[in-house]
Amino acid sequence: MASALGWAFAAAFYGSLLWVVAYRFLPPPGTITMLQRSLEGETVRHPWTPLSNISPHLIRAVIAAEDARFCLHDGLDYEAIDKALDENRNGKRRRGASTISQQTAKNAFLWNGGGWARKGIEAWLTLVMETTWPKRRIIEVYLNIAEWGDGHFGADAAARARFGKSASELTKQEAALLAAVLPSPNKWRVDPPGPYVSRRAATLRKRMEVVRNEGFDACVFR
Repeated sequence: MASALGWAFAAAFYGSLLWVVAYRFLPPPGTITMLQRSLEGETVRHPWTPLSNISPHLIRAVIAAEDARFCLHDGLDYEAIDKALDENRNGKRRRGASTISQQTAKNAFLWNGGGWARKGIEAWLTLVMETTWPKRRIIEVYLNIAEWGDGHFGADAAARARFGKSASELTKQEAALLAAVLPSPNKWRVDPPGPYVSRRAATLRKRMEVVRNEGFDACVFR
């Protein structure tokens, strides 16, 4: 029994390492969320787009919206985790602390939903990913597998569906709108945006300038 458990642990350990390293070089062919949407009857669109063909405005908008400390942490933002725990403990509005790296690990290798077991696996995969991938690769994969609603996954699919143009052609405003709906892409719309999305996009436009001027995107554009 102990031997079987040992072999199972070794297989999971080395298998996860190989899987993460493989995605360092190969585009993920799909995700569990894509499979789920397909089974629900949606047509999944998932073109792969190199980071060099994605507008810098969208990269900065996503950093501004999802993880302003992306270039400063090693995958787990302990400062944000402590703040989230404190706010949630004191009964304030629940706050998440997932970094772009964690979201990439979840989207690429795991499934949506909570639970400590899944969170633990996500943390492990995040640390392996941060050790073996450069930051540019992390955000490249993130922007290619993020869900943008209606079966559209990745920046290029979203840009073409919402604005009729490629991801490389997105303006600052269009990028801000796409980033604004990321927390709930099947609920919030950009075509046309409602009052909340419009306000959030306006806020992100200002944050995008901070990201650029303060060098919070340095690990991507250096």
